[in-house]
Amino acid sequence: MNGQAVIGPRIMLVAGEPSGDALGGELMQALKDMTGGKLSFSGVGGARMEEQGLASIFPMTDISVMGPREVVPRLPLILRRIRQTANFAIAHKPDVMVIIDSPDFTHLVARRVAKKAPGIPIVNYVSPSVWAWRRGRARAMARYLRRVLALLPFEPDFFKAQAGLDCVYVGHPAINRLPEPGAGKRFREAHGISADTPLLLLLPGSRVNEVKRLMGIFGETAANLAKEVPGLQIVLPTVPHVGDYVRAEVAKWKLPVTVIQDEAEKRAAFDAANAALAASGTVSLELGLARVPMVIGYRIDRMAGSLVSRMLKVPSVVLVNLILDRPSVHELLQHRCTPENLGAALLPLLRDTPERRRALADLDELKTRMGAGGEHPSIRAARAVLEILDTKALPAP
Repeated sequence: MNGQAVIGPRIMLVAGEPSGDALGGELMQALKDMTGGKLSFSGVGGARMEEQGLASIFPMTDISVMGPREVVPRLPLILRRIRQTANFAIAHKPDVMVIIDSPDFTHLVARRVAKKAPGIPIVNYVSPSVWAWRRGRARAMARYLRRVLALLPFEPDFFKAQAGLDCVYVGHPAINRLPEPGAGKRFREAHGISADTPLLLLLPGSRVNEVKRLMGIFGETAANLAKEVPGLQIVLPTVPHVGDYVRAEVAKWKLPVTVIQDEAEKRAAFDAANAALAASGTVSLELGLARVPMVIGYRIDRMAGSLVSRMLKVPSVVLVNLILDRPSVHELLQHRCTPENLGAALLPLLRDTPERRRALADLDELKTRMGAGGEHPSIRAARAVLEILDTKALPAP
């Protein structure tokens, strides 16, 4: 494929956004390492996958869009790219096709391929969160997928129970985002924070709307805690597209706050922190794996919140709680997300208390369940992909 002589397995990969492209690039590298490079790639990807030898059949930016405002005007192009990708797979008949995240694109491609070329095994890397509110979709996925590569350790049992679908836990990318040893000590030294000074992280999210809803609540929570905890230091990691807004809001607060934007410095701050107040999302896993006791606070508009609460099929929105299968992390949502409630939940985590010790023990268990410190997720994912192929056809490494 791609003008090269075909050697070994022919693997087609389809990613639709930068995070999937990063996973795809790591998967391709692991696949090459495990087969001695005796394989060929085709499909759709971005810069990271192209670095590993993929000649994308069209620019991934054509389909890397978010939200209705971006999708609607580009819908004709996106639909055309779905047909083009599926037709490419049907015509070239790869030995296996791996669809990576972006379910609104990749699963439409997979369904077309499965219908027209059922002999092509399709592997889904990063499943949509059907366990949260669309459980019936698992049975639909079983009709066109051979295997799911799961990021969360409870997903294999879910897919087996719901649909008899083969699912292998390979690990979450957050496992690879752990702070470097000693990073917290260096962070404190760089910012003039002594080793015994309590440090609280505020993480109000990365989307503009959620940051606007939570900044005031988180700021008031921090101000209240500063009255209770002498010398409390506040660090607020943010991201570029909301950085200016965050800094402008922090300037109005009557307490000192260190705002950071660099990703490496954010991980170092995790290593330095005593506790964190965070918006709901993947950040709970990152904090948990960095062993930072946390409280999750979140608000959306009342109508959307009512709809979500009716649709939700899991007992918690916090991934740490779902993985541990118990309410370890306090989650204060909607009307319960107030400075008073958040402060009351955080205060014991900033001191040497039974609550803090229990939280740390739970986070140690989280790391064990997620396999932190073991094989890289991309290696596990590559092995799970190669298992789908006829082992006799695999070249020796």
